[in-house]
Amino acid sequence: MARQPLGNSLPDFPWNSLAEAKKKAQSHPDGIVDLSVGNPVDPVAPGVQLAMASNAEASGYPTTAGTAQLQEAIRGNVARRTGAQPSSFGVLPVIGLKESIAWLPTLLGMRGQRVIIPSVAYPTYEVGALIAGAHPERADDPRDFGDAELAFINSPSNPTGRVKTVEEMRAVVAWARENNAIVASDECYLALAWDDEKKPVSILDPRVTDGDNTGLIAMHSLSKSHNLASYRTGFFAGDEALIAELLELRKHAGLIVPGPIQAAMVEALNDDDSETLQVRRYAARRAKLLRALTRAGFRIEHSEASMYLWATRDEQCRITVDWLAERGILVAPGDFYGPSGDKFVRIGLNGTDERIDAAVARLAADN
Repeated sequence: MARQPLGNSLPDFPWNSLAEAKKKAQSHPDGIVDLSVGNPVDPVAPGVQLAMASNAEASGYPTTAGTAQLQEAIRGNVARRTGAQPSSFGVLPVIGLKESIAWLPTLLGMRGQRVIIPSVAYPTYEVGALIAGAHPERADDPRDFGDAELAFINSPSNPTGRVKTVEEMRAVVAWARENNAIVASDECYLALAWDDEKKPVSILDPRVTDGDNTGLIAMHSLSKSHNLASYRTGFFAGDEALIAELLELRKHAGLIVPGPIQAAMVEALNDDDSETLQVRRYAARRAKLLRALTRAGFRIEHSEASMYLWATRDEQCRITVDWLAERGILVAPGDFYGPSGDKFVRIGLNGTDERIDAAVARLAADN
């Protein structure tokens, strides 16, 4: 039997379809304002850079579980964010969150199983299920999850910025308990909250779990909160048995965070001030873009957290992408994230202050 390349079963890489729109935006006399990818543009904190450089001479193999200092830093960070007791969950550093999400269904043995992903979702949830030979299905209400073995949830959501309430999170946990299933909660935007009445809640929050983390994995990244996308840093926290299982599998596969990066992670995880500064940068850019887009005739839905605005002009998303590209602004079409996003675009807050100001001026020129 002829080999069937795995890539044949995967959807096209979404950003490939933006080539023409990007070319159009790049032709603007004042240059492109690229808000299509959540790519950090602000500097890495000096302490994080120093921590990595100070450990650059290490020549031995790093540990997959992470150094004792890194494990302690992750536990402390999670405890501060969630209110969970540091001794109540296991931790595991990963090589950026995208890698770990993409391989999670495979490592958990989900071949042939149903895997739930949100109706509007980060594409890697679906890709990870397909790589594993699982069957991804879109659903948001736990009553529709059925007998799935694994459910990905994402709050704050990429792309919509929607935040699940404590009650909604409890309903997901209740489903997992009833079905002996696993919940993988993507919380990489947990720190980026803009609405005091809709604060993001972790799957590990005791209000959600009642202190029982069985079957639960919280997935975090330092790419957005600390501008460490190029460092490829993230971590899992949750059910100790599941974390131990993933640790052994990742040992076998050689999926190890490099030693100097582990040192940088320790510094970042203990540096709440740098995170606060970054959140304020995004908040200021968000305020400018929100006002300019609204005045330009867009309607913003959800977007109460995360680093994106979920915007619509009530037209097919590719028409909106082209309209913005004519003004030198590149955004992501909502159909990247599922059929329900067909009339929306995702607009990142990740331009420099100068580029955000340029986008605002271009939008104002049409008013």
